[in-house]
Amino acid sequence: MAFVNWARNQTGTPAETRVPASAEEVARAVRDAAGSGRRVRMVGTGHSFTGVALTDGIMLRPDALTGIESVAGDRVTVRAGTPLRVLNELLAERGLALANMGDIAEQTVAGAVQTGTHGTGRDSGGLADQIAELEMVLADGTLTTVSPGDDLFDAARVGLGALGVLTSVTFRVEPAFLLHNRRRKLALSDMLGSLDELTSENEHLDFFWLPHTDACLVKTNNRSPGPPRPPGAFRRWLDNVFLENTLFGAACALGARLPGLIPRINAVSAAALGDSSSVDASYKQFTARRDVRFLEMEYAIPRERLAQALRELRDLIERMDWKIGFPVEVRVTPPSDAWLSTAYGRPTAYVACHVYRPTPNSAYFAGVEEIMTRLDGRPHWGKLHTRDAAYLAGAYPKFADFVALRDRLDPDRLFTNAYLDTVLGP
Repeated sequence: MAFVNWARNQTGTPAETRVPASAEEVARAVRDAAGSGRRVRMVGTGHSFTGVALTDGIMLRPDALTGIESVAGDRVTVRAGTPLRVLNELLAERGLALANMGDIAEQTVAGAVQTGTHGTGRDSGGLADQIAELEMVLADGTLTTVSPGDDLFDAARVGLGALGVLTSVTFRVEPAFLLHNRRRKLALSDMLGSLDELTSENEHLDFFWLPHTDACLVKTNNRSPGPPRPPGAFRRWLDNVFLENTLFGAACALGARLPGLIPRINAVSAAALGDSSSVDASYKQFTARRDVRFLEMEYAIPRERLAQALRELRDLIERMDWKIGFPVEVRVTPPSDAWLSTAYGRPTAYVACHVYRPTPNSAYFAGVEEIMTRLDGRPHWGKLHTRDAAYLAGAYPKFADFVALRDRLDPDRLFTNAYLDTVLGP
């Protein structure tokens, strides 16, 4: 049966599909693949825009590899196929939470970890930086557990599935906490000179710039002692369902039919932006609903180059007269020590550019990529880009170490596919 990702831009037909329910069944599939000369990959929920999960061999679907295995103090071990939204609920039931997470919670734990999924945080990094231990099946079919102090731990936390198949992840967690979420409209021209202040003053900064306007929707999340002030049911529906999905989807569809209207549509959207505030459980404030399908390119750049990147991007869109309906999203994270984390070794800013799925714009993405690579950018592993191993070897100080470890653990390339051949080398 063919595999199709969420954005419907990646498809693949494996020779065989299995649904393992245990680490032992994953190991058996790996041994079977090796014995029959086939390759093997585990997919997630398909939220990567690249072909990172595809295989022509044995495809493992982790639907039965879900749930929490154990809780011990501030350590929670979860099976690899558990969707993040389910993990959030299971943690909340136990009075626990992740310190930080991305804004989409549909991915599986393993898929999100392996592609370097991140949120935004002044002090707290992405999922890879919250991992205490990994359990994985290696190419020889053995099950191993890796922890800090092992090179495999630092490599496999963002491993692209190239070093083995994750079967469970142990996260460091903390007592459940509240976040005060504030949304406000600010001008991009004003923000470009105050990015350092905004970053340092807020635990979590996330903002969206509407092309063809000077308007940004700025979202900040900071810890709150309470009491909770969650948005009412109507307000939550209005913001999360109607405005950000139903109405936005209608605007995208209109812009697809009449591209010349996009600047006007964005101007109307900018005028409608307003201030709001709520205090709610952290995972509810971190995550958002995304129903409108899109294609995305995201680059991680040194944080000190963010203002330059945004100025160049704004000028490029104006100069080329592209009609861009989707906002440009900006987030930040502290340095990471996971070898292939896009934040490895440096404070990082993320610039994410999107287009409506029915109207791809390769020229826009090519222009974005030219800017970001000139600014020492690293592409998100699960989002569209054209970088290869030659470029990435210069972007990641530990790239050669990762490839050497891969050569030792998987010399026959049991876990490879076309995407990995491009970004890591064949």
